[in-house]
Amino acid sequence: MATQELQRHVEISDEGRAVAAAEVTSEGPGGTARAALRAESGHITPGRRAGLAGAVLDLPGVQESARLKVVFPLGDSETLQRLRERCPDVRTHPAGGSAIMEANLRPAVLLLARRTIEVAAHRR
Repeated sequence: MATQELQRHVEISDEGRAVAAAEVTSEGPGGTARAALRAESGHITPGRRAGLAGAVLDLPGVQESARLKVVFPLGDSETLQRLRERCPDVRTHPAGGSAIMEANLRPAVLLLARRTIEVAAHRR
């Protein structure tokens, strides 16, 4: 059976204009979520890039995933710091003008247990 990917667009605004955005796809529970983060060039209010990373991590499709792959501008230490704070088992490497971060979000066993509890609670 083919898995349908879920796609989301996330934006962070500052004074009415979008300053950072992400395109996020997820395969569903236990799969891999992928995100491409970008920000306007020049000065951006501190915390906006980290806010985008946090918003991506808070998406239900990402939270249900077992793995995460994120591409973001090389040198964006604010995004990298937030991803490292919130994700266990992080690996990063450069790729041209981008950084690629890969993380295992949670063991599949814990994800399956959570789903089983949710289904049982829903049936009551």
